[in-house]
Amino acid sequence: MTAKTFLLSHYSYSPPKTSNFRPRNFSFHSFYYTNGMGRGPFRYGEGLVQRNSNSNSNSWKVWADVKSKPFKITESLKIDDPISDVSLKKKEDDEGDNLLIGLPWWEEFPKRWIIVLLCFSAFLLCNMDRVNMSIAILPMASEFHWSPTTVGLIQSSFFWGYLLTQIAGGIWADTVGGKAVLGFGVVWWSVATVLTPIAAKLGLPFLFVVRAFMGIGEGVAMPAMNNILSKWVPISERSRSLALVYSGMYLGSVTGLAFSPLLIHKFGWPSVFFSFGSLGTVWFAVWLSKAYSSPLDDPRLRPDEKNFILSSSVSKEPVKSIPWKLILSKPPVWALIVSHFCHNWGTFILLTWMPTYYHQVLKFNLTESGLFAVLPWLTMAISANIGGWIADSLVRRGVSVTVVRKVMQTIGFLGPAFFLTQLSHVNSPAMAVLCMACSQGSDAFSQSGLYSNHQDIAPRYSGVLLGLSNTAGVLAGVFGTAATGYILQHGSWDDVFKVSVGLYLVGTAIWNAFSTGEKIID
Repeated sequence: MTAKTFLLSHYSYSPPKTSNFRPRNFSFHSFYYTNGMGRGPFRYGEGLVQRNSNSNSNSWKVWADVKSKPFKITESLKIDDPISDVSLKKKEDDEGDNLLIGLPWWEEFPKRWIIVLLCFSAFLLCNMDRVNMSIAILPMASEFHWSPTTVGLIQSSFFWGYLLTQIAGGIWADTVGGKAVLGFGVVWWSVATVLTPIAAKLGLPFLFVVRAFMGIGEGVAMPAMNNILSKWVPISERSRSLALVYSGMYLGSVTGLAFSPLLIHKFGWPSVFFSFGSLGTVWFAVWLSKAYSSPLDDPRLRPDEKNFILSSSVSKEPVKSIPWKLILSKPPVWALIVSHFCHNWGTFILLTWMPTYYHQVLKFNLTESGLFAVLPWLTMAISANIGGWIADSLVRRGVSVTVVRKVMQTIGFLGPAFFLTQLSHVNSPAMAVLCMACSQGSDAFSQSGLYSNHQDIAPRYSGVLLGLSNTAGVLAGVFGTAATGYILQHGSWDDVFKVSVGLYLVGTAIWNAFSTGEKIID
């Protein structure tokens, strides 16, 4: 190929209005123009800038005379001329994201949703490691000759440690940052999960301690997650992001309940704890490389997404002290605490005792108990995300956040209350499983109710506030799980469900009377 295809070029333009502008020669080499007066050994052309002879014209002309010279093109040429540069264009989605055209899809994916997915996967592991005991406890109780009361104490020992780190985890997350706290929690509970079979064979005191240690690790997860998402997720995406993260807990229950029986049958009950616990190391490696406590800390966050997050979120200055007196003086805070207790009583009973109910009442075998226990949690995972999208849609359409939170939580209370009352009237296992699924499915609307309310009323102290209310929720788990074992030894499952229904009704009344979706603590 030769340069014979180049023709004499003519350009017209308006120069700066100055009398000192003179005609100038220029030369160019390899498409780059440089000023010069002479022809050097590497200059292949020359030109002249001259004003038109017509005095009334203010236009100028540029001539470029290009000499023929053979050359070969062996590689692509990079042109620094801004006219020649290929510029990346941006598109803006309906939520304010500016994504670069031409980038791989994984680089276009919003970083805030990567953080959400990592929190989702942490909660998936959280419940996988928690519910495996509810399946493994059946062969363990048979092997070690444990009574229902002992089983209840073992199940509740988890909550002893879980209770200790709720408020502490919230304070730690709000002051140090959620990344370190959540990473610590996953590693801690994963190690405790692996140690569970060893402790069980050593004796009950060792098992109680290890299960409590596991609770310590999982206790910081929710406050840390709440702290991170309060900084990363705008208000318009709050309900669905939290619903997605909490659905990780439900899918963790699904995964744990589905795979635990298979592992137990093939490898024995210790294999459940060894296999599930080891997954925490994989998650931790990804978390260290991808996660940041705040968008301000992420050096690779695209400026357009950072601006969108910061402009749509409440400013978060570092928390140096916690205004406990102010927090505890607000009625909506107490509505949140009491409602959390009422909600978790029923939820934790179903979480820990459902396989036993299927096995003792519905006469399912071990595998069937685990597989049928999956359905309610799968229903929760789906309905939680549906509820989140509905809640965010209502907020975007101008419905008050207070109304949205009250409606969603009322469904989360009255739905389970209704379906649990139907369990005493059904005669077939299929209908009993359906009632359980509907109960848990309506319960999941709470993720867009009380579980989203911490960031509404106190965004700067959302980690502490969640730790405070979840402490009440954990107490419900401790007392409710242990009390269920006692009730079953002296009563029936109908009595267990009646207590849960009563607390659901109390929670409904208190929530609608005192809760709010407005910020009350700055």
